[in-house]
Parts: sequence; C-alpha cells; structure tokens
Amino acid sequence: MKTFQKPLTLAEEQYYLKQYQNGDSQAKDILIERNLRLVAHVVKKYQGLDEDLDDLISIGTIGLIKAISTFDSRKATRLSTYAARCIDNELLMMLRSRKKRSREISLYEPIGTDKEGNEISLLDIVESPVIDVVENYTRKEDTRRLLSLVKNRLNEKEYQVLCYRYGLFGQEEKTQREIAAQLGISRSYVSRIEKNAVLKLKKLFHLANE
Repeated sequence: MKTFQKPLTLAEEQYYLKQYQNGDSQAKDILIERNLRLVAHVVKKYQGLDEDLDDLISIGTIGLIKAISTFDSRKATRLSTYAARCIDNELLMMLRSRKKRSREISLYEPIGTDKEGNEISLLDIVESPVIDVVENYTRKEDTRRLLSLVKNRLNEKEYQVLCYRYGLFGQEEKTQREIAAQLGISRSYVSRIEKNAVLKLKKLFHLANE
C-alpha cells in the first residue's frame, strides 16, 4: 500500500472528475493514479488464488478505468464507492471465465451413488463446500439458473418429484419410496421421472451457457 499515492479528498475528487468530464485527459490519469490504492485493497481478498498479483492488479485497474469513465455523480456520492464495485466485478468476471474454461467436470456429471443406488449429481454438487470466492460466485449463479429452470421448464410431475427429492422451495427432502407413496405411483416410475428431469435440466443448462 505504501507504493500507492494517497486517495483524493472529496473536494479533489469532484474537481478532477469535472475536469475529466470537460475533456482533460490528465485529470483522468490523476483519478486513476490516486485510486490505485483502492484497487490493491479490493485485490487483497483474492490473495491465495492461483493467480499472479500483478495480473490481478492489472485487471482491477481496468475495472477502475471503467468506473471513472461511467461514474455518474447523480447516482453515487463518492467515486471510490462505485469504483470498488466495478473493480470487484471485473476481477470476478475474469476469474470466473478462467475457472469455467478450466473445469473438466460438468455440474451434472455423476460423482457417486446414494443408498438407493441412484447416481448423485445436480444439486449434490451445488451443495458441496465452497472452495473460494470465485467458486462461491459461480455456484450461486449456477444455482440461480437451475432453480429458474426447475420452476419454469419442468412439467408438473417432474417439478413435484425434484422438489420432494432434493427439498427444494421449502419442501422436506424425501426418498423415492416416500415420494412414490405420496404421489400414488411406483418407486421405479419416480426414479424414471427424476432421471428424465435431471437430463432435461442438464441439456437446458448447457444450452443456456453456450
């Protein structure tokens, strides 16, 4: 932090923002230089990831430049508050993109079987422990997409079975036998519905991410 210049005061920030908006490119450089400490501060929470610190600073600086270019004083009091979000978003997008390209296992790939011999996939992975901040962000986004697909793209029977099976939307998690008894159908039929629903969600999820 000692290598970065001190942040601007509110009055200085407002002055240089006005100068920049009037076409002064030097004012933009000053706004960037005097907010590099903020970039370093945001980057600190990503330390521990397998990423070069200089690369993180560079990506964070891109977020800062975008913030300066798009800042609207009518919507935010301080540039630093707005810039922190832009820097964070830029880092997350970059890290998530790299994570997504490097992942070899799909969210839906089987990882084992349960006590009934059924393949464990889908939400079992979503519910696994969070590895890092990028994985946490990715997992939240994937979960949101999945739940939206469950609500909007499954038929009534598929929706019922998955909600009961995985305890979704406030339902109590049940075994296939319990679901079969509740719906008045055979356990094997419940199993087929579940597997078909998971396959449908897998296809829809992959299409949505292409």
